[in-house]
Amino acid sequence: MMAYDTNLVPSFHDVTGEYFRSEIQVKRQPAVLKGIDIGPCVEKWTTEYLIDKSGSTLVKVHVGTEAKMDFLSKNFSYKTLTFEQLVKRSSKQIQDDGDWFFSCNEYYYLRSLSNERRGKQVANLNIDFPGLADDVKLPSFFRDQQFFSSVLRLGSSGMQMWTHYDVMDNFLIQVQGEKRVTLFSPSDASFLYLDGDKSEILDIDNPDLKKYPRFVNATRYDCILRRGDVLFIPALWFHTTLALSFSVNVNVFWKNLDEHFYDKNDYYGNKDLVPASKMLQAVSKAMTNLNSLPKDCKEFYAKRAIRLIEKMLEDDREKSEISSL
Repeated sequence: MMAYDTNLVPSFHDVTGEYFRSEIQVKRQPAVLKGIDIGPCVEKWTTEYLIDKSGSTLVKVHVGTEAKMDFLSKNFSYKTLTFEQLVKRSSKQIQDDGDWFFSCNEYYYLRSLSNERRGKQVANLNIDFPGLADDVKLPSFFRDQQFFSSVLRLGSSGMQMWTHYDVMDNFLIQVQGEKRVTLFSPSDASFLYLDGDKSEILDIDNPDLKKYPRFVNATRYDCILRRGDVLFIPALWFHTTLALSFSVNVNVFWKNLDEHFYDKNDYYGNKDLVPASKMLQAVSKAMTNLNSLPKDCKEFYAKRAIRLIEKMLEDDREKSEISSL
């Protein structure tokens, strides 16, 4: 474990929609919401119940022999299983599985996809798992027209997700088991060694600081989600999860910005906002234009470009501070 302090994500009890919007969401900070009515799923969703209601449903699952799954190196494979197989294997209830061609050391992770057009339509619990959907009461803390997706997540104990960000606000609802969630502010992006929307740093507890020396400058936030807890993850906050036991979640995303900012072909809620995507493409093209220069010239003008961006951001902050006076 790294020898540095971590901040605890604040918890709020019995939050109303009005309080969430006016006191929590506007601050753009993560928060654990406790005591919210999320329906009978907390009591009902035993492994037996999950299998009874949706056992025959086919699901596409991440399967790996390493607990820390890495999307960049793809240290896992995708397998299609029945939901019954997934529940039994990931919860280690394998004696009745009838399929012994797998290792007990495998880790399983489901991020549900649309059953209608897999990977080409957003996930919706009501459509994809109709036998379970009525058990879940999604927090009505955003307008119906802002709703984007509701995702069923299920994972083996010990399985850790890669660190990434999403472009929409979302609630991570802990239905069964316990999960540690670690978050980093968008302002720490330069310390996380990004490759697209994902961090190259796989082991956040014991990072290779020779390879990732700037990571020590990142401020870490942690929380433990228990049954019935709801974590608010603001858009662009980096996060990674560690299942402390067999874990079942429902993740609901909504568009917290105007519709036109989002890519119409984004089915997972992780494509960069349209203006940002255009900017990143322009930067990539600009750097390509510098390739004809000697290395020292290329680095010089790249640093000038970085300073130009920094100066523009500083000017924006000064204008914002003046307008708030």
